[in-house]
Amino acid sequence: MADGTTAAAVPNGTKKMTIIAWSGTLDKAWPTLILATTAAASGVDVAVFFTFWGLRILQRNDKRLTGRNWKQKALSFLNRGGTNHLGLSKLNMGGMGPMMMRQLAREQKVAEPQELLQMAQELGVKLWPCQMTLDLMGLKREDLIDGLSDTVGAATAIQRMSESEINLFI
Repeated sequence: MADGTTAAAVPNGTKKMTIIAWSGTLDKAWPTLILATTAAASGVDVAVFFTFWGLRILQRNDKRLTGRNWKQKALSFLNRGGTNHLGLSKLNMGGMGPMMMRQLAREQKVAEPQELLQMAQELGVKLWPCQMTLDLMGLKREDLIDGLSDTVGAATAIQRMSESEINLFI
């Protein structure tokens, strides 16, 4: 092809991008969702596989305590999910860091993670919750935001990655 891609790399003319979202911090949720929505708006077929702490991005903001046993409940208490409750990987400063980042984002007109999730859904991004992580953390589908794709496992994510021209691990 004239643009340097091969027909084998792009069998139906649509490029694929797969993102593995493993971190549930604000400074990783933002780039995950910005890259996913930008790619989808550009015509790329995007799937985001939310696993381990990254699954907390998809948790409803009004769900405080989740889990079936005391260990799972303790994890949810110490690491609250939902886009409104994401900390920073560095400079969290007891909640001051995320507050300052959100203020800077508003000043610079950067969409909040909740808005980006909604935009991703509207653009057809596949938001895949990891079934194993749901089980591990004792989360139920009703603990997650509405409108998500079916839960999937690592095998589905790996298959998708093998078909994608762009793979990111954030």
